[in-house]
Amino acid sequence: MKRKLVSIPLSVLLVSSFALAACSDGGKSTPAATTGVVESPKATADNKPTAITIMAPLNTAQTPPDTIIKELEKLTNTKLTYQFFPADTYEEKLNTTFATGAMPQVTYLKNQATFIQMKSAIRDGQFWEIGPLLKDFPNLSKLKSTTNDNTKVDGKLYTLYRGVDIARQGLIYRKDWADKLGLKPPATTEDLVAMMKAFTENDPDGNGKKDTIGLTDRNDLIYGSFKTVATWFGVPNNWGLKDGKLQPEFMFPEYVATMDYYKKLRDGGLINKDFAATSKTDQQKLFTNGTAGMYIGAMTDVSSLNKDLIKNVTTAVVDVHSMVAGPSGKFAAWALPGYANVVLFPKSATKTEAELKKVLAFFDKMMTPEVANVANWGIKDTNYSVIDNKAKKLDEEKWTREVKPFTDAAIGDEDTSGRYLGIPTIPAQGKADELKIANLKFAVQDPVAALDSKTNQEKGVQLQDVIKDATNKYIYGTIDKAGFDKAIEDWKSRGGSKIIEEYNAVYKK
Repeated sequence: MKRKLVSIPLSVLLVSSFALAACSDGGKSTPAATTGVVESPKATADNKPTAITIMAPLNTAQTPPDTIIKELEKLTNTKLTYQFFPADTYEEKLNTTFATGAMPQVTYLKNQATFIQMKSAIRDGQFWEIGPLLKDFPNLSKLKSTTNDNTKVDGKLYTLYRGVDIARQGLIYRKDWADKLGLKPPATTEDLVAMMKAFTENDPDGNGKKDTIGLTDRNDLIYGSFKTVATWFGVPNNWGLKDGKLQPEFMFPEYVATMDYYKKLRDGGLINKDFAATSKTDQQKLFTNGTAGMYIGAMTDVSSLNKDLIKNVTTAVVDVHSMVAGPSGKFAAWALPGYANVVLFPKSATKTEAELKKVLAFFDKMMTPEVANVANWGIKDTNYSVIDNKAKKLDEEKWTREVKPFTDAAIGDEDTSGRYLGIPTIPAQGKADELKIANLKFAVQDPVAALDSKTNQEKGVQLQDVIKDATNKYIYGTIDKAGFDKAIEDWKSRGGSKIIEEYNAVYKK
């Protein structure tokens, strides 16, 4: 079959090679391939290990040793080749791999935006449909139907997903700084500004220098701080109902209010002024090196951020918080669609359905408690111990280096794989686990998560770059409200109006 190249900007494009995914922080490691073995004994008559190539994003600073791979190979009767690529540049690598036709058997997509842009290639027949096959795999059949529905293309399932906490977003902050300055957790977005201002101006680290800032952010309006704060301001999740029809989030007045808020933060020096050019790795370094007092994003990252922070500031204490009310006085939490990243199976690498079933057999075994615990926790008594039927990491740094890349690529959810729940390594982690559940009551869902727009698939990323660029320029002060409105009109004229039309045509109110 003639492959149809997906045309997407490198900033949001997809990678391919052999790798297993990650979901969090971007690493700066040099891509390295490690090999192992994978295959189900039932999948081959001679019980020969199934060779599987996997490509995925890496959210740690280094590629992992092959300790976990060897254990996975032994448990699943496979020969595994993982090729990890740093998450910060993963889309660019994925796009290159896709364009050259070098896709591996298992290809992870980094996030929802990347998946949406791959839909045209899925419709073009370049990936295997797996939905009808899942009934033959008892563990894959346990994947949540609601999440599967959010990843279907034209009603057909092509992907396996890595589950994610739906409402995990919130604030990670320096509690030692707050206590020193007499500050309570912020109840409102104005309280949040007050805390940032105090962290910037009142010498929270006590060194007599003005060398701290309130908030660290990065060049990502979705997974950085902007979308979480925008939700607190009442901005809908990507799309919302206005005047009786679906309209994109940036057409709501609350979006402009959020931009004004960030302009105030930047003008006041309360945030890193070059945030639009800051990678996630560098964003997190501003927190872990003791420069910034706040990080807004996935609260579940608190343990890993704390681990790196206390290396530099041994007396540091972190805490988490999520219930921040916007100008309306109401709480709201940005909700993810139930998955962090998804896995596709290119036909160019897997030629027959029989070969595909061998790969699916591997993932089916990955969802058994025994194998899932290896992927999520590592080797018992080396990486973790079991206390009251829960896993406790023995060494956070060792776990991050050896196990996290595979955890970031684990299929399914805590409750669908039967793996151990974890014992928090620090109090803030336990609090984050509680808050991500409390947030569910205020979760704001994306009304178009399971809907398709042909124009959005073809042009959505390019058009979104128009809005991203205009948003950053507004915050930086290089355009005003009239300039932002002009960017919206540009978005509409280049295909945005068609996207609005197509979503409303299939949306059921």
